[in-house]
Amino acid sequence: MYTRGSVAVDIGESTSVPSTKSTSLWRRWKRTTAFQKKLIILGVCILLMFLYVYNSQIEENGVGVRAAKKNSQKLKIKNQVNNPDDSESEIVLPALVKLGEDKQKALNDLEKRIEEDINKLQRPVRRGPPKIIPRKKDENSKDAENVIQMVKADLDQGIDNPGNGDEHEPVKVKEEKKPAVVNLAAKYPMPEWKPLHSELYNERQRYVVDMFQHAWKGYKNTAWGHDHSHPISHRYDDWFGVGLTLLDALDTMFIMGLKTEYTEAREWIATKLSFDVNVDVNLFECTIRVLGSMLSAFHLTGDMLYKERAIDIGERLMPALSRSVSAVPYSDVNLHTHNVHAPKWGPDSTVSEVTTIQMEFRDLSFITGNPKYKDAVDRVTAHVKGLSGKKNGLVPMWINANTGLFRPGGTFTVGARADSYYEYLLKQWVQTGQTEQHLLNAYLEAVDGIEQHLVGQSVPSGYTYVGELLGGVTPSAKMDHLVCFLPGTLALGSTLFSKTHPRQAAEHMQLAQDLCQTCYQMYANTPTGLSPEITYFNVNNGIKGDLIVKPLDRHNLLRPETVESLFYMWRITKDAKYREWGWNIAQAFEKYTKVSGGGYSSIKNVMDPNNTNPMDKMESFFLGETLKYLFLLFSDDDSFVSLDKWVFNTEAHPLPIKESASVS
Repeated sequence: MYTRGSVAVDIGESTSVPSTKSTSLWRRWKRTTAFQKKLIILGVCILLMFLYVYNSQIEENGVGVRAAKKNSQKLKIKNQVNNPDDSESEIVLPALVKLGEDKQKALNDLEKRIEEDINKLQRPVRRGPPKIIPRKKDENSKDAENVIQMVKADLDQGIDNPGNGDEHEPVKVKEEKKPAVVNLAAKYPMPEWKPLHSELYNERQRYVVDMFQHAWKGYKNTAWGHDHSHPISHRYDDWFGVGLTLLDALDTMFIMGLKTEYTEAREWIATKLSFDVNVDVNLFECTIRVLGSMLSAFHLTGDMLYKERAIDIGERLMPALSRSVSAVPYSDVNLHTHNVHAPKWGPDSTVSEVTTIQMEFRDLSFITGNPKYKDAVDRVTAHVKGLSGKKNGLVPMWINANTGLFRPGGTFTVGARADSYYEYLLKQWVQTGQTEQHLLNAYLEAVDGIEQHLVGQSVPSGYTYVGELLGGVTPSAKMDHLVCFLPGTLALGSTLFSKTHPRQAAEHMQLAQDLCQTCYQMYANTPTGLSPEITYFNVNNGIKGDLIVKPLDRHNLLRPETVESLFYMWRITKDAKYREWGWNIAQAFEKYTKVSGGGYSSIKNVMDPNNTNPMDKMESFFLGETLKYLFLLFSDDDSFVSLDKWVFNTEAHPLPIKESASVS
């Protein structure tokens, strides 16, 4: 569902031998990595700077130094004559003192610049790094001392801090021209409040609503109108600069019936939101979170404000599709300039990035009557369908927007970078009334490939997992938490084609049940009751324990995939254990990730309940997905956001199911 994490960059091999020394040096320079080039350039600049400073000092003080030496010797002799008992005394001239101070200052400044530049170069490259901005310190905050202590602890342990620079000083952010905001409040007054559900919440739903309100409090206090809250340090970051958490949480508030919170969020969207921001956004993330949110809010409420906002953001994202030299969209697009480009860290996009935008753009065509949006993403689907390099319906994880081809030798996975490709094959078929048979065929073939090549059982308990084929050939018993969307998708599909494909439906449901059990064990087998980001499964006899969690994989980002599947499994099977599992997970989130002043924080270590090491960030999907699915899981009414009428996008924004794929 999400394609985040570190990436690898391939370096091509030389195919010819240079004939001259200059050609050899030039080819060697071309072969160096961007990091090595920066270090070389930095070293040359530092050397030139040092020579310049040194020569300047020599030119300015050369004569004075020679004169000072002569005078120093004369004065030293005179001083020794007048003070024979103090033969060790020396007279230090002001000129020499000044010269020494200037040299020391220059060297100190140079060392400081070198250290700062090296630190910058060694930081991991991230797409669109967010600006971390501090809120004014709350003198009455009970967490103030805790914040300072936690920051100090992080620094002592060498852990990256969410701030930029000294945590005890305000972060200086370059002021940018603010985008013009089109106030739509007068044009679109808020419609009469009509909640989806009039019945009272049950106890567990109330518990989840309280969690949401606490999370919302943290966002309001620290990040109102910005993308993400850092609830411990009372900071925020702007990844896209469009109020990402507020938008992602909008339909959750409406579904929960939270009129006060929903009204204040809508007011901000009507009066403060602008998509005309000069920032590069990831097409995939902005589509599923922002466009998906506006479309869902429009369908749930009938409020025309959201339709206009959806068209606005859709138009700004379209250049990533329309300006591609192939059928594969570029991964990034600037919302103001409309410039597009491949990822900054390499030439390839992830497959999930380019194949998990279809539902949203298709729905945009359905509500506008303009087929251009649907045509653009359907072209991507058709192109990927015809590509070679698949393995029984499985797709490699990397694809190039310039060539339109898969990267050779790519890993096959249902985890990060490929996950939601499989999800959207089925859900596009559902979205258009099960009328596009080619999508169902591709989905069935892909699940068959998963069963053939990726499914395994652990030792000794026999937990079913979905692993990976490294390089397309080597099995790995590694499973991302992201894979835990799959049980819900399998269960949903099995109920819809049970009559036309009874054998596959039965197999898919069995795999869904087995895999859902495994996903819950990834929570239940840790001391905190929270799942790590990645789990390895033991496949060798003689080793104790089925699940292996490596030190670098112990973090939990408040992800929704497991509770998403629990929601589907409960709705489809009515087995009460899925609700009990969800209840245990909700309580673990509350116990180990809650921030007392408001909000919830991702944690670095699920294996130590006494030292979870909070990461001080609340992702937007915690409000948009995790808490929404928990709330729906505990609902006693299956007609409430019914699976017969709605299909959820990969960010849990419900879109209506149509009768056909036609755009009228």
